[in-house]
Amino acid sequence: MKVILGLGNPGLRYRYSRHNLGFAVIEKLAKKQKIRISQKGFKCLLGQGQIQGQPVVLLKSLTFMNLSGQAARAIVKQKRIKPADLLVIVDDINLPLGKIRIRSGGSDGGHLGLRSIIEALGSKNFVRLRIGIGAPTLKAENKKLTQHVLGRFNKKETKVINQAVPEAASACVLWATEGIQVAMNKFN
Repeated sequence: MKVILGLGNPGLRYRYSRHNLGFAVIEKLAKKQKIRISQKGFKCLLGQGQIQGQPVVLLKSLTFMNLSGQAARAIVKQKRIKPADLLVIVDDINLPLGKIRIRSGGSDGGHLGLRSIIEALGSKNFVRLRIGIGAPTLKAENKKLTQHVLGRFNKKETKVINQAVPEAASACVLWATEGIQVAMNKFN
């Protein structure tokens, strides 16, 4: 079984924020794979199904970003999966807008959601799919980082993100069906 966890913040206030790209990818993937996300469990909204014969659980964390480890720990413990069978989808200010990177293991890179998961699992050995949201512009340099990640994309940025989200969903499919190395070779 593969578990794909999209990170974000719950509530309408954050629905279209940069920080909620993990949710957007899960929604796109669920629609594409005809998996209904309607159950509650593991501190998440979830749907179970198959991607090309591979059993999967798709999740949208109901915790706030900084507490994402609670959801990750709950699903890993309950389903008894190895961290390597967990893919976490997050936004990343260190990547250019719309750029996708998938890899196994590594540090949190300053992302508090990833930090929470690493601490909760006691392991860095899960897969991360990061989608670039870019750093704040010079014009917005005086804004706090929090304002940037909780802000919304402008029209120009939205066009780029609308191309990146389906690409990220495709990366999830490839990871679930062919493995991390194949996904990295195609999407990095």
